[in-house]
Amino acid sequence: MAADRPWGKALVIGGSYAGLVTARVLADHFGEVVLVERDAVDEDTGVHPGAPQGYHAHALLAKGGEILERLFPGLREELRDAGAPVFDYGEGIDFLLPVGFAPRKRTGVRIQTFTRDELERRLRRKVLARPEVTLMASTRCTGLTQDASGRVVGVTCRRQGEEPFEVTADLVVDASGRSSVLGDWLGALGVAVPPKRTVKAKITYTSMNFDRLEEGHPSHPDFYIAYQMPFAPHVPRAGVLLAVERNRWTCSLVGFQDQPPTDDKGYLAFAESLDNPRLAQQIGRRTVQEPTHRYTNVDNQWRPYHAVRHWPDRLIAVGDAVCVFNPVYGQGLTVAAMEAELLQGMLARRRSSGQLDGLAGEFQKKVGRLLLGPWTLSTNSDLMWNPDGQPLAARFAHWYNLRLFRVAVKDAAVWARFARVVNMVASPAVLFHPAVALKVLTSAASTRATRN
Repeated sequence: MAADRPWGKALVIGGSYAGLVTARVLADHFGEVVLVERDAVDEDTGVHPGAPQGYHAHALLAKGGEILERLFPGLREELRDAGAPVFDYGEGIDFLLPVGFAPRKRTGVRIQTFTRDELERRLRRKVLARPEVTLMASTRCTGLTQDASGRVVGVTCRRQGEEPFEVTADLVVDASGRSSVLGDWLGALGVAVPPKRTVKAKITYTSMNFDRLEEGHPSHPDFYIAYQMPFAPHVPRAGVLLAVERNRWTCSLVGFQDQPPTDDKGYLAFAESLDNPRLAQQIGRRTVQEPTHRYTNVDNQWRPYHAVRHWPDRLIAVGDAVCVFNPVYGQGLTVAAMEAELLQGMLARRRSSGQLDGLAGEFQKKVGRLLLGPWTLSTNSDLMWNPDGQPLAARFAHWYNLRLFRVAVKDAAVWARFARVVNMVASPAVLFHPAVALKVLTSAASTRATRN
């Protein structure tokens, strides 16, 4: 144990994004952090081989960007040097809402766009450069081990062709993603876990990277993101185009119960069917492109570990191992960063006492509260694709959002509020401030009067 670290060893199951940001936090508090990864990754690996969604457009919301910059100082500038642009959310996005284009006005919300591949490679290099961190690649975790009191004290592991072995730890973190089998492991230990909550998204993504004109080129577009958002029930086709590093675009076309094609001609035709013409314009002028990928497993899934009555001590779960969101809302990376920051604060408060017991259950309960907002946003929207059984809260949110958009396309101040909320740097309550609500209700009344 290092003299300035109060605890001995932490073990993280899963070396993808959530595991990396969590390991970064743990390295400040533990003398040793072991990353156990089932795939053959090293410091030069980019997008995680086991993450099929890794090839698609990823959004790191402003909140997530702020947290990563605190954990990895200088990361934003490194990515900028690689060609990942930094820009104001309002000025740099050509955003088509279901009622028209959003104002191209400054919002004060700074974001950066890049590929998951570039982000993860840089994070992995930084984390593995920490002397406290050790990577155990090509190693599969097969279960948990406990002491006589029921406290988790490690994991059992296996490498192909070798005998199983055990790794002990003072804290075990499951960051193994949506394929996590932690629920089964807990069941084997006699711990009852409530059923997983699932909300179907019924959305398919088809994505590719292709060349982008260099900055300063006479024909370079005046945006870094072009977006058409899906909106039930009348906007089932959508897409996003992100300017990313090394003068490329990442484009993800989205269809509700309608799979965007993977062939070049069909891909362009789908983009041309959108009401935001910017995506098809850039796709049509591509000269170099990378392979096209399709992804269909985008359902929202929440394993309610916060509700487990007898959560084992010294065990926590983070990222997609707990909650998976429909990627169209861009919440996953930011939520995992928020969970890492939550853990950082909790560990910092316990440093003086050196007491880890009780942390795990408290952490999972706080994660449950943290997830409630993004889960509600994501699932309320997805529930509206189902014509039957729409909850009242989802119907009201949908009604209010549509009328909020009608105001926002004409009112840059309201749009700026919306930008802050979707980037998780402001509470959704700011959209219900009396000044905003009055505009929304007045607009709704005016629309109704016009129809009558």
